[in-house]
Amino acid sequence: MGNSAANLVIAGAILTDTPDDLMREATQLHVANKVPEAIKAYRDIVARFPRLADAWYNLAVLERQTFHFYEALDSYGRALGAGINRPEEVHLNRSVIYSDVLRDFPAAVRELEQALTLNPGFSPALLNLANLYEDFGDRNQASALYARILMLEPKNYEALARFANVQNARDADGQLIGRLQQTLAGEASAHDRAALGFALGRLLDAKERYPEAFGAYVAANQASRSAAGPEFVPYDAHRQSRFIDRLIAEGTPKAISDSSGEPRPIFVVGMFRSGSTLTEQLIAAVPDVAPGGEIDFLPRLLTYELQPFFEGLAALDTARLNAIADRYRQELRTVSKDAAIVSDKRPDNFLYIGFIKSLFPEAKIVHTTRDPLDNCLSIYFLHLEQRMSYALDLKDIGHYYREYRRLMAHWKAKYPGDIFDFNYDAMVKNPEKELRALYDFLGIAWPGRVPTVQARSAAIRTASVWQVREPLYQRSSGRARHYRPQLEELSRLLADLK
Repeated sequence: MGNSAANLVIAGAILTDTPDDLMREATQLHVANKVPEAIKAYRDIVARFPRLADAWYNLAVLERQTFHFYEALDSYGRALGAGINRPEEVHLNRSVIYSDVLRDFPAAVRELEQALTLNPGFSPALLNLANLYEDFGDRNQASALYARILMLEPKNYEALARFANVQNARDADGQLIGRLQQTLAGEASAHDRAALGFALGRLLDAKERYPEAFGAYVAANQASRSAAGPEFVPYDAHRQSRFIDRLIAEGTPKAISDSSGEPRPIFVVGMFRSGSTLTEQLIAAVPDVAPGGEIDFLPRLLTYELQPFFEGLAALDTARLNAIADRYRQELRTVSKDAAIVSDKRPDNFLYIGFIKSLFPEAKIVHTTRDPLDNCLSIYFLHLEQRMSYALDLKDIGHYYREYRRLMAHWKAKYPGDIFDFNYDAMVKNPEKELRALYDFLGIAWPGRVPTVQARSAAIRTASVWQVREPLYQRSSGRARHYRPQLEELSRLLADLK
């Protein structure tokens, strides 16, 4: 009887816990990064208190963090149904899942429009909606939304930078250039100075004001480095070289998958700014091929599930590789609907070709290339994430580029019939010849003419969104010649590379 009484006391204590007590405990688990325990705690809370909106919201955040995206959408929806405060933020979060993960762009637009119905001045939703219109190639709609934000918030410098980037650079007026310069001379944060500086450099470059453009890009890269704060990790050339050494020696699992089925992946790899986006869109311009874009499945898997990296690769057996290959195909189905072939245009997958060939022994890999100086300069002129710290300094870019070429030489020797070099400069000079060779390598039929990208692509999510939608042109080939004085050191570093 004593035991029964104790159980009743315990049960009674549990039943009288208040929602505040339970939320406090779950939040402590969340803050301590005990993610599985926190998820369980929040699920226990909503099972008992289904109208507790904050619990549903916090649960959705953790489900999204752990890549359970459909569950997160449901939990966000239940938070809305329970009357959560600032529901526009929930619609914003749902839109990001739809656009960035599920590639359901109409659903993403609906969520953002719902957020703006609730709060017409909600600038994060306006920014994301404008960005989606950029992806759709609708310059006018995107520009109008950025202008609307600037009317509401004249000091929203991110919106100003995006507004400048969405303009046709060759047609941009001096007033916009002056506004960017004046803003940069003010009290903008390092983050904003970086965004504004890259936008200014682009406009000055298009106006052929090359020394001024280069100066703007130098300042923008310096601001980007400052914006990263004390957590910034500088590029370490020796560490990168050792990593490439290990990839050459240990970057291919010994086991090989025998998984089969559709969709069949095509991997498009190379340096950023090497023409990979255009190449993917040209491949996907034929029937039964869908553009998957920059799918983060493999980097995510290697970061979260196969650590330490080289030890994780060595431990893989055929059964595990089959399971991973099946999961990857399922992700391709999510972004491609019913296509038989799906491209994965994640440029830095060039690091993982050994792993890719163990997962998909028959996989075809398209390696996009262009003139080394043009490629490196374009990287320096692009506002990349600071974790790609090599991109902030021309000398570091040059070193990274040499190491990339060293690794690609290894992969091409190891898989000589399965890697196709597709050169951007050659393609824009003679597109039909180069595309016929590419399609033949991939085993897909020549469509009868050089395809146009805009006709096929509903959304293009890349910094190259506007260039890709234009007719093929040669302006980017030989771009480095405009910056010869600034590129003397880089030219010497890359002199022996073609």
